[in-house]
Amino acid sequence: MKHRISLLLLLLTASLGMQCTNGIGSTAKVQGTVIRGTITNAANLQIFLDEVVINKANQVLNKVDADGSGNFEFNYPEGLPAGIYRIRIGAQKFVIILDGSEGLVQITGDINTLSQYGMTITGSKATASYVNLMKGIFDRTITPDNVQSYVDTCSNPMSAMMVAFQTMGQNQQFLNLQKGIHARMAKEYPGSENTLNYGMFLSQLETYFAQQQATEKIQVGMPAPDISLPSPDGKIYSLSDLKGKVVLLDFWASWCMPCRRENPNVIKVYNQYKDKGFTVFSVSLDGMASRDLARFPTQEAIDQQMQQQKQRWIDAIQKDGLPWPYHVSDLKKWECAPAQLYGVNSIPRTFLIDREGKIAAVNLRGAEQIEQELLKIL
Repeated sequence: MKHRISLLLLLLTASLGMQCTNGIGSTAKVQGTVIRGTITNAANLQIFLDEVVINKANQVLNKVDADGSGNFEFNYPEGLPAGIYRIRIGAQKFVIILDGSEGLVQITGDINTLSQYGMTITGSKATASYVNLMKGIFDRTITPDNVQSYVDTCSNPMSAMMVAFQTMGQNQQFLNLQKGIHARMAKEYPGSENTLNYGMFLSQLETYFAQQQATEKIQVGMPAPDISLPSPDGKIYSLSDLKGKVVLLDFWASWCMPCRRENPNVIKVYNQYKDKGFTVFSVSLDGMASRDLARFPTQEAIDQQMQQQKQRWIDAIQKDGLPWPYHVSDLKKWECAPAQLYGVNSIPRTFLIDREGKIAAVNLRGAEQIEQELLKIL
């Protein structure tokens, strides 16, 4: 099930019936809702205002022509209801969030940077906050933790819903967080089509995850199959030797960038709980599969390549600063025996194992989620 949507949102909003500029240098009291903009390089272009509903085609509400200087205005004397809207200019588009109390919302920017949220917004605090968040994502100055914090602290559930839907979407680890947002939507906007559609989306997602989990080889409550493999220095470590501790079994590889980005989260939890009976057992999918080895004409060439692969594994452990001693691999990449035993077909992939050696949780990501499940059994 692949649900896609090309937009996002924000927090709260602006002030009602305030004294605002009505064009450059003039003032007038706005009646209803006015969305006014000056967009450089958008002279004489058509500008559309769409209504956005999750999992549904956007509806065109209005269109106007920009003048020769890129000025435009949407005027709604009766006001616009709370909702998610999108402005389109040519191939460029961006989202605004309204709570229904806005007077004059002003937008300035350049058409060439609108999709990267290179604009200034006044009159809607929610949209301004959202623009800052999205710009940070495009600039890579906003981390996943920042996004989750935004969603957790956002007082406007519609904004929280759109940010979560766009950035967390089909990630199972955020399902409960999104269900909480939907509960807030149902309380504040019980008759909203977005509330209904978001609930349907989450219900379908939950069903999909349940079906997917039913096909997994390793289920919560099962004894964790043992793993015995060498470390980089040749020492054999066995998962079963750690019985009595809570263990995060982590499948990763030096070439897996999502794994490398997740490593700081694992390190954070390890350092916080290593003295309380928690540790990490890392299985690397570095190395080469049999079909890769078949490309080399001699055993000497194979040995050389395998040594290079092993060194990449060692270098990644050192570079990422992974402090636990339990690093093992058979250097067979996707033919890794433990990966096949655990049904691992994508990484990073984690299994939390309790003190009795049973699977307590699967596929944990992020320090907060790991810690949350860890505290249940530590």
